[in-house]
Amino acid sequence: MKRRIASWENGHGVPDGFYGPLLCEALNLTPVELGLHSFAEFGESVLDAGYPESPAAVFANVERLWRADLNGHEPLLTSSPSQPAWNEASLRWLVAPEASFPAQPSSESPRVGLADIAVIKSTADMFAQLDDRFGGDHARQSLIQYLSRDVVPLLSGRYTQAVGRALFSTVAEATLLAAWMSYDACHHGLAQRYLLQALRLAQDGDDRRLAGSVLSAMSHQATFLGRYVEGATLARAARMGISRVATPTLLAQFHAMEARALARSGDGRGCEIALAEATRELDRRNNDDEPEWITYFDEVELAAEAAHCFRDVSSARQSVSHAENAMSGTHVRSDFFATMVLADAHMHAGEPEEACRVASDALDLGEQLKSSRCVSYLAEFRQNLARAGTTAAVREFEEQAADHRLWLAADNLTRT
Repeated sequence: MKRRIASWENGHGVPDGFYGPLLCEALNLTPVELGLHSFAEFGESVLDAGYPESPAAVFANVERLWRADLNGHEPLLTSSPSQPAWNEASLRWLVAPEASFPAQPSSESPRVGLADIAVIKSTADMFAQLDDRFGGDHARQSLIQYLSRDVVPLLSGRYTQAVGRALFSTVAEATLLAAWMSYDACHHGLAQRYLLQALRLAQDGDDRRLAGSVLSAMSHQATFLGRYVEGATLARAARMGISRVATPTLLAQFHAMEARALARSGDGRGCEIALAEATRELDRRNNDDEPEWITYFDEVELAAEAAHCFRDVSSARQSVSHAENAMSGTHVRSDFFATMVLADAHMHAGEPEEACRVASDALDLGEQLKSSRCVSYLAEFRQNLARAGTTAAVREFEEQAADHRLWLAADNLTRT
């Protein structure tokens, strides 16, 4: 019986008509209090990675996903991304007709106004700051709880078309944040499913620019997971899909995502062309005409992207040069990534002592970060370090690093 309970708690199977009531009676608790209802309620539908067919479908999907996430539904948290879903979503969005609008509910549903949307926006902005400073695993569950408890009722409320479009766009942005935080925590299947919902919400919000940014996030994740062709294709689809409403900063960011995918695939020439286009676009930007959420992408961010790219095409000196200009001083996780890329670049340049010094700075910087992606950067560095051989400087660094939380997590990762 204990094994059955543990299995149900981990999301493997559902208590049947005999064991479910028996368990509730034995513990004098309701199915809701035991959390057993969630698994029967979610079933396989929560694992669907298809593109939502309608506003009603995406409303149901986000509600189900947020609740399953909060309940720790293991099959969802450990699910893998679907490769066909990336291609389907980009194509469906590119050829989509006019934005849809849901049928309005009964007069008993809550009325939604612009003030409600402003609250969602402000709350999501707060979580975005926490994500940037402490990593995706720090407050991810709190964001999901807020979305599940406070935002779901608004989606099924009463609103005008103008308010509805603004609501869908704002919830799309918050769902995109949930996706980024889940991706940072390496819940990759869950992150992809959030991205799919964010794309559909942006479509029905008639927010072409935000939808393109969702595809760019999909590109980033695909490249991180080694799906380089899909990564480049998604970045190109994002660029194509916003052609009528494009801004220089958005185009620069999309070109940079394409460059990242091409660099990882070994296409150095294509990578350099994409980076040159990104630089050209960024040079002509005017932040007054840009969506507020993309203005973070500046010369420092582009330098960080270029540093990644040149590291991956084995141009160590160029990677060092760009990485040294990629420290914002304000975005902790981004600065951690840039510092680790600089360490990798020094390692590739045959400078293990300098690489260790820089990596030590990264460990100090990342001490407050709860980010599985940060751990993966360290694991990659450790593989490069192992190939460099043992020197006094390397031994000293490893001794100093041994007590750092991220280093210990990377140690567990490299052993599995």
